[in-house]
Amino acid sequence: MSAAGAASLMLPAGLAGQAYAAASFPAIKEEDAVVGFGHVGPISDEGWTWAHHQGLLAVKAAYPKLKKILEVENIPYSADATRTYRQFVSEGANIIFDTSSNGDFLHAVVKQAPAVAFLECDGRVDMDNLGWYYLAHWYPTYVIGVAAGHLSKSGKLGYVASFPVASVFASTNAFLMGARSVNPNATLQTIAINSWFDPQAATQAGTALIDNGCDFLFGIMDEAGYLQVAEKRGVWAAMWNTDIRRYGPNSYVSSVLIDFSKYYVDQVGKRLAGTWTPTNTLFAMGSGVDRDKWGEKVPADVAAAADAVRDKIVGGWSPFAGEIKDSTGKVRIAAGQTMTDNDLYNWDWSVEGVTGLSA
Repeated sequence: MSAAGAASLMLPAGLAGQAYAAASFPAIKEEDAVVGFGHVGPISDEGWTWAHHQGLLAVKAAYPKLKKILEVENIPYSADATRTYRQFVSEGANIIFDTSSNGDFLHAVVKQAPAVAFLECDGRVDMDNLGWYYLAHWYPTYVIGVAAGHLSKSGKLGYVASFPVASVFASTNAFLMGARSVNPNATLQTIAINSWFDPQAATQAGTALIDNGCDFLFGIMDEAGYLQVAEKRGVWAAMWNTDIRRYGPNSYVSSVLIDFSKYYVDQVGKRLAGTWTPTNTLFAMGSGVDRDKWGEKVPADVAAAADAVRDKIVGGWSPFAGEIKDSTGKVRIAAGQTMTDNDLYNWDWSVEGVTGLSA
């Protein structure tokens, strides 16, 4: 994925952003305002889309007089996305949140609707009426990896991946790097299922990884498929998005927990007040993204060891310092160098020890 327009940010703590333009968006009365949300999956996923929907509910509670809130689920990465967002514009939307990076399919509408404010989750393009927002998920993922390094007896970790995109490279790499800080011989096998939400495929991938000897599963899926497999097979698992430990209470370690509520309320408020500008924002650990509370079966000493690393990161330490080699053994980050959040946001290669994922 390209780095076009990406901000060079290093935000180990707090919620910060960088504005790129000062376009004029006049104030609008709450009762006249229309807000739109477009999602890649179903709200019922209890994962990524559910989390964004909770943000929508926070907007609804904060601004109860809004004329209308538009919401569409299951938008494919195709011309259907363009049609959906054009429909939002035709229905009078003043601010639109694309919650899953529809790229050019969204940008075609952005160009045609300069009076509408757009924000693209996991975006990489800046326009006068378009900003992007995302999560520095690699930090809590590293922390969960530290726990995995302590908990895995075999040192063989498994990862249920969606697509070979930057967010997945950052997730797999951070996870294994965290584990290798405890067990330098740990490895990570990935299986990409070419979907963000496919419970059957995620279940099959989780089963295959365990059959191959993995005793700790992680992934970036929007549902609990592989957690349920882990529970049945008696191995550990960590998740993404929300706390869904009830699907595997004995296996659940933690989750990369996400919360967009504060951000959505803030952005809608700025649009209403006439102070909105297209800002690029990365949620840092402790503010919009963090690890979930530890599972009940996680030993106290393991939780303490992982949380000690979390505290260091919140304090400004980065675990992504050289020397870092890729999966071919080539040095990508030299000793003495540290990856910036821009590097991490646009990661497009696997670190040493990761197999099964290629750009």
